[in-house]
Amino acid sequence: MLAPNRQQPAAPSHSRVPDVTLDFWLVKLMAVTTGETAADYLADTLGLGLTATSLIMTGILTTALVLQFTRKRYMPWAYWPAVVLISIVGTLVTDSLVDSFGVRLQTATIAFSVALAATFAVWYASERTLSIHTIFTTRREIFYWLAILLTFALGTAAGDLVAESFDMGYLTSGLLFGGVIALIALAYWLLSLDGILAFWLAYILTRPLGASFGDLLSRSARHGGLGLGTIFTSLLFLGCIIALVLHMTLKGDEADEILLESD
Repeated sequence: MLAPNRQQPAAPSHSRVPDVTLDFWLVKLMAVTTGETAADYLADTLGLGLTATSLIMTGILTTALVLQFTRKRYMPWAYWPAVVLISIVGTLVTDSLVDSFGVRLQTATIAFSVALAATFAVWYASERTLSIHTIFTTRREIFYWLAILLTFALGTAAGDLVAESFDMGYLTSGLLFGGVIALIALAYWLLSLDGILAFWLAYILTRPLGASFGDLLSRSARHGGLGLGTIFTSLLFLGCIIALVLHMTLKGDEADEILLESD
């Protein structure tokens, strides 16, 4: 399940988001893990609190999205920092609702599910497609990033609901979400599940998958984790993200050079 469409049209030269490849899923999974642990580090370990952390990270995210929207085509160095930051903000949105305003995880999960479904409905009514291969206008990119934010918020709520409220633990929760993603992939490859539906379902579920394993690594043994801490875990995955983004950037530059030489 590397691409949302079996009959994938050629992406426009000015596509603003990446193709769905193995690199895409690797960086996305590490981004959501970083989002979980970095949010915990800033709010709890560093002692900034949810409100201050949310305001600071929202400001940084806004700057990153402005940079992303000024690009006329996909550039890894602009796109992926925005994904990491929106992962952190999505986590903080859910944590703020649950911890600061007392919203139950069940309620948050349902509310974000409805909000995401409404976003997809308006997006489709406006553009007649939800395919990420067609993100080459500002309006479509707005829908895209709004959907991404809601998938992170929803994934955080659903992951915490399963791991904590249902008392399944981080490892079991991670394996559960990983198993569901595997079933979606099998349905796509073997049962002709619609590619766009398969992509968005997998995109949503990689959030609680990454968050579960992020918590498993960072939380103390007393809380069901391995005790590596939020600093080490965040830096570990952030370093991997930087290495992969650098690799994709260099690979993209080489492809551009080949195209120029062929012209």
